[in-house]
Amino acid sequence: MGNKDFFDEEDKKLIQSEYDSLVNNLLRCNKPGDKEMIDKAFRIANEAHWNMRRKSGEPYIIHPISVAKIVNQEIGLGAKSIATALLHDVVEDTDYSLEDVERDFGPKISSLIDGLTKISGTYNKENTASMQAENFRKMLMTLSDDMRVILIKIADRLHNMRTLDSMPEHKKMKIAGETIFLYAPLAHRLGLYAIKSELEDLSFKFRQPQIYEEIASKLKHSEKKFYALINKFSLPIIDKLNKADIQFDISGRPKSIFSIWKKMQSKNVPFEEIYDVLAVRVVFEPVPGIPEKTQCWNIYSMITDSYLPKPDRLRDWVSRPKPNGYEALHVTVMGPEGKWVEVQIRSRRMDEIAERGYAAHWKYKGDSAQESELDKWIKKIRTMLENPLEDPIEFLDEFKMNLFSSEIMVFTPKGTLVSLPKGASALDFAYEIHTEIGNKAIGAKVNYKLNPISAVLMSGDQVEIITSDIAKPDKEWLSFVRTSKAKEAIKDALKTETTNRIHKGMEILESKLRDLGVVPNAEVVRKLMLAYDVPNKDELYSGIELDLIKLDNLKKIVRKSPGKNVIKYWELKLIGAKKETREVPEKSDKIDRSVPFLLRENVENSEQSYEIASCCNPIPGDEVTGYLSPEGQIIIHKPKCPVAIRIMSNEGNRIIAVKWAMHKLVSFLARIHMTGIDRIGLVNEITNIISAELKVNMTNINISVQNGIFEGTIDVYIHHTKDLNNLILKISNIKGIENVKRVEDFSK
Repeated sequence: MGNKDFFDEEDKKLIQSEYDSLVNNLLRCNKPGDKEMIDKAFRIANEAHWNMRRKSGEPYIIHPISVAKIVNQEIGLGAKSIATALLHDVVEDTDYSLEDVERDFGPKISSLIDGLTKISGTYNKENTASMQAENFRKMLMTLSDDMRVILIKIADRLHNMRTLDSMPEHKKMKIAGETIFLYAPLAHRLGLYAIKSELEDLSFKFRQPQIYEEIASKLKHSEKKFYALINKFSLPIIDKLNKADIQFDISGRPKSIFSIWKKMQSKNVPFEEIYDVLAVRVVFEPVPGIPEKTQCWNIYSMITDSYLPKPDRLRDWVSRPKPNGYEALHVTVMGPEGKWVEVQIRSRRMDEIAERGYAAHWKYKGDSAQESELDKWIKKIRTMLENPLEDPIEFLDEFKMNLFSSEIMVFTPKGTLVSLPKGASALDFAYEIHTEIGNKAIGAKVNYKLNPISAVLMSGDQVEIITSDIAKPDKEWLSFVRTSKAKEAIKDALKTETTNRIHKGMEILESKLRDLGVVPNAEVVRKLMLAYDVPNKDELYSGIELDLIKLDNLKKIVRKSPGKNVIKYWELKLIGAKKETREVPEKSDKIDRSVPFLLRENVENSEQSYEIASCCNPIPGDEVTGYLSPEGQIIIHKPKCPVAIRIMSNEGNRIIAVKWAMHKLVSFLARIHMTGIDRIGLVNEITNIISAELKVNMTNINISVQNGIFEGTIDVYIHHTKDLNNLILKISNIKGIENVKRVEDFSK
């Protein structure tokens, strides 16, 4: 909260100034009544949030106004969306109800706000983590109704990320993790490229501040040089486009910090070796009567007349747009001073779709009667929502998987194109064609060669599915399908089969009991569960139907007195229950979330224990975050670890800020990987530096040499990243060593 409890003149001026900035720059709000509706929404929201402040101390109403600006000026939505953005928090945070919204603004805006309002107190699962996922599912429900809810929610998240500095550390990690896990991929999928890049950068900034600042600093240091290079590069292109009498805009910029870091990680190279940091965009006004695709290729030809292209870096999204509607021609060419430069060629229409995403997609929808890939994707999501999974976290993972960052294009035998996620199997393809084809699939002809249904498909494959009437889905199928449609269909089929099996098993048991003159009841079933050691009656009935449970001694079991066996059974259960209660300590209450939890050396004697996550193996000196497990244990992850990102998104309330205390006694396991040119005595020099010079303890060494190329890994125990960095530096200076790096994940 701010220092002032009530708004003063300065606050009132700030609110009015921000609102004027919104209404003086409105786009697409020319219909009668638009301005009046926005004014009315502002008045109601301002009154509802009066004297309320954000964590930063500024008046709360500044947030809805800022979201409305993003919705209108950066996404391009109209008056109803602006009014919704202004009112999006009133129902959740004030006494103004959905009924009031419907009375004042009608059912459409009321329904949009309902989709944006979080669930509070209505979700009765004990696991608070799944409430986050359930909130997201509720918001997605509106996909079947109105896409604007998602776009406004993305705008809300963008402004929250822009103002995240005022939040406590554990909240920063939760919100940043959720953003990179769900909101950035969702913005990408909806074609909001500028917003997607900003969300990625902001999330990266809060999750890994040191690395972010390092790359930002290097970019800033090189800024003048970059822009001078872009200007020099652009001059010949500008000259050619002017001579061809083409109306155009040309602009250049370095790539986003997150995309540079991702490339550094995937290529395992430093910042200085990223070859396409620079990007230039040419946006042209299309000449009527000439296809835009032809004009793109004409400009491509002019650019490659001046600069040599890199053939494997040509990306043609003009002939086949991306599933989110993105169209452009990308070419990477060798620019001045031996620098690679990526050039994006777009028409004005393509540029608006790229920047405004789904909102612009609707504007140009009239241009084509054909259903777009984006429409198809939205249909898939609607199908998921019509048949939602019971577990919200499982639903969230399924949805995340549907935000395909990369897709493959596969052909049917008749030449129809089918889009699938990268890594999809022939069985995914079968279910994409039709659920029944998937359920009956036994094999596939991929490019006329027979393959199992688990075969992974590649872009351009032609696939024919072989079916059989006696085939049926198997549980194993779930391990090699990628699409949500396939997973849902398999689970539905397995559930139906299980239900039938249980019903048949029940009939068999009842028939056998009737023959013995025994009336089926709960006591009889309990005796049978004990005798056949099954946890529930469904397992009992299934086992009977599958003939896994023989009923030969049925008479003996049902006549047997419960006696000691039953008592022993229930005692066992009670003891187990008590033990489970004891295992969940109340340690979480002792953690002060306002300050980072210190990771000390003497874990045994400290009040709260912690554990190093084996998925990312952090060591003292690494940037880390903590996950407070339901059992009270703190598990330490690196913020970039995929497991940690998933936890931040699903169980953000369990994320806590942590930091290392100095470690001088406890050692941590780390692995380094080396490559180089082999020579006599090389290994001896390496081990000498590790053991004799730096006094580091080695636990494992693995060296191989092929065709004179040396490669090896060494596991060492160190106290701090400084020790590891010092070791890497020393080894990299040995003659013949070409590359030394730390291995992040060596648990596999």
